[in-house]
Amino acid sequence: MKATTPLRDEGNIYRPQNRGVTAVADVNPAAAAALNGDTPGGGADAHTREIDLVQRDPRDLNRDVVRVEFEDVIAEPDSAHSFDGVWKASFTAFTVSKYWSYRLLTALVGVPLALAWGVVFALLTFLHIWAVVPFVRSFLIEIQAVSRVYGVCVRAFLDPLFQAVGKVLSGIHVVRRKEVE
Repeated sequence: MKATTPLRDEGNIYRPQNRGVTAVADVNPAAAAALNGDTPGGGADAHTREIDLVQRDPRDLNRDVVRVEFEDVIAEPDSAHSFDGVWKASFTAFTVSKYWSYRLLTALVGVPLALAWGVVFALLTFLHIWAVVPFVRSFLIEIQAVSRVYGVCVRAFLDPLFQAVGKVLSGIHVVRRKEVE
């Protein structure tokens, strides 16, 4: 058994009373998997499980997103350096403006977009359950009847034709001769 580590000391806005709570995964990994919904038929309700406020991309969905740092955007060659103070101020301005612009945009637009994407995925789930799966199931049922009729037509009309053509062509013998000049 691993040593237990507190999840967080300060709690969070969703579960403020969890100060000093020990991670379930440290005590019982199977129970942690069940709480996360990793086991078939098991798992906590998606609305009541605790979200991780530290690791916000546990499935690494944004690995392809460009992670832009100051050095990736602004660089001075050795032959042209600005004053050290200007360079430090530029770094600070870039980093702080990027940080706070992202936070401001997510505060203003993040919740409405999360609501919109929730509606979109709810609609997709609804359509899949109530339209796509029943349509595919009914199509598969109907195609069985069509395949029976198709099979009868092939056996009745095409099989004799191909057998006759096969018998006609089976009498052809090809002889190859090589003539020497």
